[in-house]
Formats: sequence, structure tokens, C-alpha cells
Amino acid sequence: MWDPKKYLDFADHRARPFFELISRIDAEKPRRVVDLGCGPGNLTGVLAARWPDAELDALDSSPEMVQEAQERGINARVLDVHDWAPDPETDVVVSNAVLQWVPDHLSLLAEWLPALSPGAWFAMQVPGNFDAPSHREIRALATEARWQAQLAEIALRSADAVSTPADYATALATDDTIVDVWETTYLQRLSGPDPVLEWVTGTALRPIRAELDDEDWREFRTELAARLRMAYPARSDGTTWFPFRRIFAVAHKPSS
Repeated sequence: MWDPKKYLDFADHRARPFFELISRIDAEKPRRVVDLGCGPGNLTGVLAARWPDAELDALDSSPEMVQEAQERGINARVLDVHDWAPDPETDVVVSNAVLQWVPDHLSLLAEWLPALSPGAWFAMQVPGNFDAPSHREIRALATEARWQAQLAEIALRSADAVSTPADYATALATDDTIVDVWETTYLQRLSGPDPVLEWVTGTALRPIRAELDDEDWREFRTELAARLRMAYPARSDGTTWFPFRRIFAVAHKPSS
């Protein structure tokens, strides 16, 4: 279950990659724009403002996120990405920090790109920090004897949640696409008590939270907090540097 409020705790940091992603989309008058994994809808409105004449299709698999988006005035609906396919009028598809939750997303990309019409754009961004100390500590704790029976399978699945930039370039490349793939590591300055723990609580820890009752969840978070404080020590001013790598890919199918 997603907690939209927790996800939005770091809205500024989470939004920056979105703006850098869509800045590479050079569509002038798209007919339909799809926000594939719209989340709480806080960024969907940016797409609507940029292309006000386009039909906007906002989709997410989380009912909680869709409800939050609807409360923001976004006409969002619940749909799993496996059940989505572009129609002939889909000219822009944006998938921002979504596909890391979909184990077979490389095969989906290979299906979606050929189905897009000439002139269409596909833009995606995924976190590439699954080998960072934050995620290594989560996996290490989840596979210890105390938690292994409940959490080991979840922890192992997350280790290979995303592929390499080269893999995405290969999946998006067809005879009639132009592909741009890059990666960026943001050095994020977080504040507050245990900020890295709070960051991962809104994303990476979501499947773990779903498996634990309230008492076990508090215990797991307490143990993880101590590990993360060691991995990401606070500065003298109380802030914490948190490096975060992200992978971007934009594919365009020219009209001619």
C-alpha cells in the first residue's frame, strides 16, 4: 500500500528528475499525453499545463495514489501497466520513477515502442541506487535470521529492480527511433531526524511495510535507522548528504 503523504515528504527532490526528463521531450502539439504511473498527481498537472490541448491520460496501479490525484483535480484511474498499450493517438508517454516496481518492464518497453505512432515520444526515469548503502542495508537487515522468513524474498527481488543504461537503450531502440539515455547522481541535502530512513520509508520500504505488523515495523525501522545513521552521518549543521543515482531514457519516433 502506498502512502501519498509520506511519498510527498521530499517532493522537491523527487520532482527535479521529472522536470529534467520532460525537458528532453520536443513535442509541440500532442494529441494524447499519458502519465504512466501518475502517483499522487502532483506532477501530472505540469503535463497538462505544458500541453493544454492534449487529452491527458493519468494512470496508476495504486488506488491510494489515484485517489490523491483525483483530489488534486486530476482525472486519474487505476490501471496496471501490464494492461496498458498505446493507442494510435498517443504522442507522449511519461513514466517517472515507476518501472522499477515492474520486474518485466524491459519486455514491456520492447512491446510499447513499436506500437507508438510516428512522431511519438516515450520518456522514462528510474532510480539507479539499488546498490547504494541505503538499499544494501535494507537487504542486509531483511536477510538476517530475525527477518529472513518474512522479508528475504522481497529483499532479493529489489536487488535487480532496474537494468543498466545500455539495456534501456537496447530495449527502446528500433529501426525508426532516436534514443537518448543518460544517468545523473544527485547529491541531495536532507534535513530532519533520520532523513534517509524517512526517504526510503516513502519508497523502498513500502513492500516491507506491507509484510509487517505495526510492532515488527517499528522494530525493523529502529534497527535500520541505526545502520543508516552510520552509512550517512549527519553534518555538524544537522543536515545529511544523500547521493541518489537516476537513469533516464527518451525515445522519439520521427514522423518521416
